[in-house]
Amino acid sequence: TIVPSRQHRVTRGDEYRSIVRKGRRVGGAFCITHAVLRSPEEPARFGYIVTKAVGNAVTRNLVRRRLKGITEALLHDGLTGVDVVFRVLPASSDAPYARMADEVGRAVTRVLAERNQ
Repeated sequence: TIVPSRQHRVTRGDEYRSIVRKGRRVGGAFCITHAVLRSPEEPARFGYIVTKAVGNAVTRNLVRRRLKGITEALLHDGLTGVDVVFRVLPASSDAPYARMADEVGRAVTRVLAERNQ
């Protein structure tokens, strides 16, 4: 499984809280995306909140692995300068990978559009 390296992960609880509280919020069918823009030279960082409402441990881990794969693709495309936390909704447990990837891409694009204005 491809996993974003440590420099691309939000690791501390206070960082999660700060991003969720202060970040730009973009809602979707499968997850709510919270993002804070940083300087474009800094690496993009991602965090995942997958609660028990999503399903059992197997389902939660599957959803988290899918999100990690999607974010790895975003990093590969050159995404930088943003901290993103995905709060996963229960509907994501049945979501096809392609639809989830589309939604995540759309949410991140909306957040980055603010930087370019």
